[in-house]
Amino acid sequence: MDLNKMMKNTLKIVLLTSMLPFAASASQELTPWYVGAGLGVNNYEHVATQNGSDDPFAWDIFAGYMFNDYFGAEIGFRDLGNADWTAAGISNDADVKGTTLGLVGLWPLANRWSLSAEAGAMYYTLENSQRFGSTSSTYSTDDFAPYFGAGVGYNFTDNLKLQAKYRRYENLNDDYNIVEADSNYWGLELSYRFGNTVAAAPVAAAVVAAAPVDSDNDGVYDDKDQCPATPATHKVDSVGCTIYENVKSKEDVGSIQFANDSAVVKNVYYKDIERLANYMNKNPEFTVEIAGHASNVGKPDYNMELSHKRANAVADILVNKYGISQSRVTAKGYGVTQPLVAGDSKEAHAANRRIEAIVTTTTKQPVLK
Repeated sequence: MDLNKMMKNTLKIVLLTSMLPFAASASQELTPWYVGAGLGVNNYEHVATQNGSDDPFAWDIFAGYMFNDYFGAEIGFRDLGNADWTAAGISNDADVKGTTLGLVGLWPLANRWSLSAEAGAMYYTLENSQRFGSTSSTYSTDDFAPYFGAGVGYNFTDNLKLQAKYRRYENLNDDYNIVEADSNYWGLELSYRFGNTVAAAPVAAAVVAAAPVDSDNDGVYDDKDQCPATPATHKVDSVGCTIYENVKSKEDVGSIQFANDSAVVKNVYYKDIERLANYMNKNPEFTVEIAGHASNVGKPDYNMELSHKRANAVADILVNKYGISQSRVTAKGYGVTQPLVAGDSKEAHAANRRIEAIVTTTTKQPVLK
């Protein structure tokens, strides 16, 4: 092995890789371009026998362009090292180097790992130095040889990648049928992709996206607001629409008067009860309370019972004659506790002998802030 030659090759790789970050410093975005270098060992088949040996060290430099995340092209220069052997008393020292052009396929894996495959051609120069006794001569051949390879890579950063590579070169032959060789290469390659992944335009877009608009000031941004014009005083749900609640209220829809000490409904009031039934039928969600009252004449217990009878009498007509559901009608007596007209006059007593129909209604109202 030629130690001097090994040191020269190693120095080339170190100098090249140390310059890669400086070459990319002016870039502001991750670009499709990359450069790199590699160092490895190479074995020539068919030429080095027990009478010879390989100088196994090989190196290469290259530049590439990725068409997308999975496919690219690569150009480079490769030195496959030397093979030394003796045949028929002639000492041979052959070296192969040249320019390569090929296609590269890349398969990203998890955790920054990737697989690669490549294929292309090498325009090579094969130079062989021969010595026979004290006589020496050198000849060279230029030709094309196909190659293919595979690799496993790891990205230390988005820019810097290390790959373990294998390549197979076929038909590395000279014009004199002295060298007819194939070659196997194993090595490591370090590559640098220019630029970085932080671009100015995406940052600006992120700033804009961080400030969404709420046109009606209801607390729901426009991109999710399904009711874009809700009043400012209304509470809204998660999609910006007004929240409503059901509100119950009571409405006095009329009264019926009775004779003294009587719970009999006079025929003249049947029209009023029918109007109440029609109102209930038009509003099936409403309920009604028939409230019975009495004048302040006689004992309070008796008047309480009498007021309850008056309420039941009207409720029975509403249910049995006009078909209003029993579940929607209640009857309750209040005796003399809620007089309509105060006093002990004949007019006051007549006004207080009555029932009142109180309808409970349900309305939909917006919930306010």
